[in-house]
Amino acid sequence: MTLRTTVRREQIEGEARSQLAILADEVRLHRKERDLSLEALAALSGVSRSMISKIERGEAVPSTAVLSRLAEALGVTFSRLMAPETEREVLLIPAARQPVLRDEASGFLRRCLSPVLPGRGIDWVLNTLPPRASTGEFVAHRRGVSEYIYVLKGRLQAVIGDRVLVANAGDSLYFEADAGHAFTNIGSEPCEYFLVIDASRLR
Repeated sequence: MTLRTTVRREQIEGEARSQLAILADEVRLHRKERDLSLEALAALSGVSRSMISKIERGEAVPSTAVLSRLAEALGVTFSRLMAPETEREVLLIPAARQPVLRDEASGFLRRCLSPVLPGRGIDWVLNTLPPRASTGEFVAHRRGVSEYIYVLKGRLQAVIGDRVLVANAGDSLYFEADAGHAFTNIGSEPCEYFLVIDASRLR
């Protein structure tokens, strides 16, 4: 292994630790703001008390499904748990500062592209699914939350409630997200797609 490779790996590991620390702080902050005990949040989210405790201590990387359940139970967006709030009207987010969450089991990668702004309910995410990998099922959002998808490359199977749809590169998809939903890459190459979660009608 070259020195350059070693340094780069250390940089990536450092960024991952930093992201875990932010996630830990944000989950704990929102739980305490709502005066919820670990047990109460576990009951609301369906995530075990021990897992929530590990997340808040920065000792566990939650799957995307777990993070989705926590965000829904806390009444915040996915991005809000990944980054602190900002009040800037114009904001450039360099690629190196965009929060990234990788599901260790599936390799599913979520890159948050939208800033966390006060009073907004929009998440803009770039997702990458390895071949044949699945996101797992996302919990139903509250009524009024909708999602928009645009497939950049690959083939994406979407299961929304009892409906199954396949979106190819260049296709777009819209759905009301108050039903359970899951996505699978049914192709032989990585599938990349933009996802916008719009919860602005709840505000």
